[in-house]
Amino acid sequence: MNFSPIAITGLGSVSALGFRGEEILENYKNPKHFFQHNGKHWMAKIPFTNDELLRKLHFKNDVYTQLDRTVILALLAVEQLLSSHNLDAKQTGISIGSSRGATELWEQHYKEFHTNHKVHTLASPTTSLGNISSWIAQHIGSLGFHFDHSMTCSSSFFSILNAIAWLQSDMTERVVAGGSEASLTDFTIAQLKALRIYSQETDAFPNKAGFFQKKQNTMALGEGCALISLEKSNHATHYIKSYGFCTEKIAHAVSLSQEANNCQQAMKMALHSFELHDIDVIITHTPGTKQGDLAEWKAIETIFGTKIPLITNNKWKIGHTFGASGILSLEMALLMLKNQLFFPILGEKYISKSIKNVLINTLGFGGNAVSIIVGK
Repeated sequence: MNFSPIAITGLGSVSALGFRGEEILENYKNPKHFFQHNGKHWMAKIPFTNDELLRKLHFKNDVYTQLDRTVILALLAVEQLLSSHNLDAKQTGISIGSSRGATELWEQHYKEFHTNHKVHTLASPTTSLGNISSWIAQHIGSLGFHFDHSMTCSSSFFSILNAIAWLQSDMTERVVAGGSEASLTDFTIAQLKALRIYSQETDAFPNKAGFFQKKQNTMALGEGCALISLEKSNHATHYIKSYGFCTEKIAHAVSLSQEANNCQQAMKMALHSFELHDIDVIITHTPGTKQGDLAEWKAIETIFGTKIPLITNNKWKIGHTFGASGILSLEMALLMLKNQLFFPILGEKYISKSIKNVLINTLGFGGNAVSIIVGK
């Protein structure tokens, strides 16, 4: 596989960690998690209503108040991206991933239909998956292509793979790629509780993602969005240096092989031009479930053997953000690369570390896995 590194020329995000780079960095350095318990379950929620979020960045368009929270988070993230990088929006394509799409608004409209047998006029356009990228395009004035797609928890990384394909084919000069998810609804969480994987922890850490000795499932959800601008350039600080992907045959809709064969193959593909010792850190997918976390660890052991690098994740801190989880992990990788700091799990203190390359894994329902290597 011949692959020329793709430049990461800008980033914007919003999550329970905050809005701006300095705040997010300090919250990564802080040993605390960002979960709250609402009396029913744990979740890492951005502590603002939709109206407050819109006012926070001085959005004046009344139409925005009718959009789903997933879209509003994406608009906030692209505003942050624009503040970090002056891009030519007209020549920019948009590729967005989301596992659930317009969850909050869809559930509201369905509840109204179930109760009154009537549907709001804007129910369809504001709950279609494609309205995330469409509204980003409207907001920044893009005349390029824009599309959304869903591939469960790997959605944001598939958005990056799509962006790379467009750039390498010279069909566009620049792509804004990433993922957005705002699924902290009772119905969504009830689905995970039905799978018996949602956290019932009562100690200091509700989500023990990456702690492989845990005795019960500890997945807990968060919400957020992160977007990056990608270009074919030799003048950036950080690059996507390689990627890998794989889909394995599964026994049923949520299964994962005990050795995470899909993750093994995705990592192996991403590492094709690297030595094992070139990787300084692995950011795992590890959602906080017993079997899912352990399977990924076995996959890493199989690939790296005795050369396993430092391993971490951010789900113990901000929860599993479904389709946005990969891109939020990539943001964590960029912060570690920029600041030469390693952020461990479960409240351990950060350490100074020479970091040149970070491998990031994502896995999703349906047997898919994507691995991406970012570095200087």
